[in-house]
Amino acid sequence: MAGSPETPRILPIVPRTIDIIAFPDCQLLDVAGPLQVFATANDLAQRAGRPEPYRPRVIATTSSVATSSGLALSATRLDEVPEPPDTLIVAGGWGVEGACRDAALIAHVEAFAPKVRRLASVCSGAFLLASTGLLDGRRAATHWQRGAEFRERFPVVRLELDPIFVRDGKIWTSAGVTAGIDLCLALMEDDLGHDAALEVARQLVVFLKRPGDQAQFSAPLERQMAAGPFAALHGWMAGNLHRRLRLDILATQAGMSPRSFSRHYRRITGHTPQAALRLMRCEAARDLLDKRMPIAEAARRSGIGSSETLRRAFLATYGQTPSEYRGRFAVACELGG
Repeated sequence: MAGSPETPRILPIVPRTIDIIAFPDCQLLDVAGPLQVFATANDLAQRAGRPEPYRPRVIATTSSVATSSGLALSATRLDEVPEPPDTLIVAGGWGVEGACRDAALIAHVEAFAPKVRRLASVCSGAFLLASTGLLDGRRAATHWQRGAEFRERFPVVRLELDPIFVRDGKIWTSAGVTAGIDLCLALMEDDLGHDAALEVARQLVVFLKRPGDQAQFSAPLERQMAAGPFAALHGWMAGNLHRRLRLDILATQAGMSPRSFSRHYRRITGHTPQAALRLMRCEAARDLLDKRMPIAEAARRSGIGSSETLRRAFLATYGQTPSEYRGRFAVACELGG
């Protein structure tokens, strides 16, 4: 269909099964968010007289699972799941530590992972996938707050703290909580096309669709509040973004030599000082754009400089220009997101 904006997807004759793994003290929204994305796709298909594209279900080692919010979820027991699903998604939450020690749960993931078309995790669910070795040597994402712990426990995983979700082959991992919805909208777009995913996003009144490489909105909070020698430095940087902050100035502020500062900073934060400064400035500019500030003024106040420099920085950091970001933000406001 030459000239068509999108190649039509051919819907499967049999709905794709989506299994979402829950466990005691999992995060409720890590389960409910993805579940609702696929359920809404089914609702819209029914209304349009189309076959349902998905068969989503919650699975667990027991038939009832208490989430960390206190709400219990009904689940299909693992021993009642004889065949691998199309897509297997692991939820996150503080209970993931116990899940990583659950022999039945680990065995289920290890047995089915090679057979599923897609494997995914939401938030700290990446800890469970990493515990099985499935993420070894792969790119992955998790909640920014647990990044340092994840790196220490799984040094061979190529953790990326900035993106809201990461795809490496058939394995998808996402950042905290609501990023699981972004991930599942991307999975659905991969299956059914952009228009179908947009329709679901509008129905859910969410932002469609944040690019996977868009930085987590809490990234500056991670740096400013993290324990360690650079917490005060980050607070000072945030108040001085309009200045020319050379490496030697940052090192002096941190009380180190430039060489020692660069080495320790990268080891502790996972970023070079220059990369962290660039990200902080992009985030500051983005916040100013959210307040309807002109692009040129946002570039100046954030310390980035010119509109063209801001455009290049936004493309490198968020995969979109400031104008495109502002357009997406306007759409989100119209949708109520």
